[in-house]
Amino acid sequence: MKTLLNKLKPAVGKGWLYGTAGLMWSAVGMYLTILAYGWLKPLAWTSALPFAIGGVVLAFAIYTFGFSKLAKKNIDRIHGMAQEKNCLFAFQQWHSYPLVAFMIMLGITLRTHAPISKPYLAVLYIGIGGGLFFSSLYYYKKILGYA
Repeated sequence: MKTLLNKLKPAVGKGWLYGTAGLMWSAVGMYLTILAYGWLKPLAWTSALPFAIGGVVLAFAIYTFGFSKLAKKNIDRIHGMAQEKNCLFAFQQWHSYPLVAFMIMLGITLRTHAPISKPYLAVLYIGIGGGLFFSSLYYYKKILGYA
C-alpha cells in the first residue's frame, strides 16, 4: 500500500517547493492588496491616502517582524529536507494548513460580517498582503541563487 501512495504522491524537487511557496505568498499578497484597493478606490484620494499609508507602514512592520522571518525559516526547512524530491504540498509545514484555513475563514468573516468599515479593513489587508508579497521575494532569491 505504501508503494501505491508513493507513486501517487506529486514529488518535486526543492526548487519547485521554493517556487510554489513564493507564488502562493505573492498571489495571496496581491489578492489582499487588490481587495483593499477596491475598498479605497471609491473614496476621494485625500480620504484614501491616510488609509493607504497606514497599510504600507503596517506591511513593512509585518514584513520586518513577522513574515520575512517565517519565509527564511521555511526556506531553511525545505533546504534541510533529506530527500531530493518531496511532496509538492510540502512547500509549507503540514500543521500550517489548518491555520491557513482558519485565516481564510477569518478573512471572509471580516469582509462580510464584521462591523469594521472597509477603509479600516483595507489597512489590515494592505498590511498583511504587502507583508506576504515582500516576504515572497525571499523564495525567488533562493531560486536565483542569491540566498
